[in-house]
Amino acid sequence: MFEAPLSNGERESGLLDAFVQMADTLVDDYDIVDVLHELASHCERLLNVGAAGILMSDQRGGLQMLASSTEQAAILELYQIQTNEGPCWDCVHSGETVFVPDLTVAADRWPHFVPRALNEGFAAVHAIPMRLRQETIGALNLFGRIPGPMPARDVRAARALADTATIGILQERAIHRSEVLTEQLQGALINRVIIEQAKGVLAQAGNVDMDHAFQALRSYGRRRSTRLSEVARQLTTGEIHPDTVLSDQHHSNS
Repeated sequence: MFEAPLSNGERESGLLDAFVQMADTLVDDYDIVDVLHELASHCERLLNVGAAGILMSDQRGGLQMLASSTEQAAILELYQIQTNEGPCWDCVHSGETVFVPDLTVAADRWPHFVPRALNEGFAAVHAIPMRLRQETIGALNLFGRIPGPMPARDVRAARALADTATIGILQERAIHRSEVLTEQLQGALINRVIIEQAKGVLAQAGNVDMDHAFQALRSYGRRRSTRLSEVARQLTTGEIHPDTVLSDQHHSNS
């Protein structure tokens, strides 16, 4: 199996909070990158997986990595795009769930991806399509650190979380139609680049890893009801000093 499960009470309470938070986000003007990071973070925290990542279609036949719960997951998602192979890649292109409880048996299927994933400490993977009816817009990748099947109830929860995000994104697309859709996704990709730059600024300024830098960035924005991408922009342009973001995170954890 993936990891030691949460207690029933902790899991149910956490899932309820996750659905409420995502619903609250999606009914208002929202940042796609932030919504997808929420999805990845909820999955890692509540579904007993080692990490989660998300690939999305760029509407031009390619894929883009838009969110991950850890830097390890981000690296593996980007690696799938570079090599044109892997569970998330297959999931997006087939529109079907891809479940491999033991990665060592999938070396022939994904000769580049499997060694890289094993080297990162992952032993199992489950990819869930982000799909509404016949339209697949991306895939949610769940990485386990020990081999074995993912519990059925966790699979159902992951699908429900992914469906919630998918419906919200597609609803926004339906409102703005296809020409705005391309612009929206392009904006999300630009925002992701800015967020990565801001993470690097914080990591260097505070001598912390990229995961810690991202949490500091996100927490700073949430406490001020400011979009993640906007906080990142202010940080990279010098409107916010890195020490302000890092000290704010420190005080919130005190």
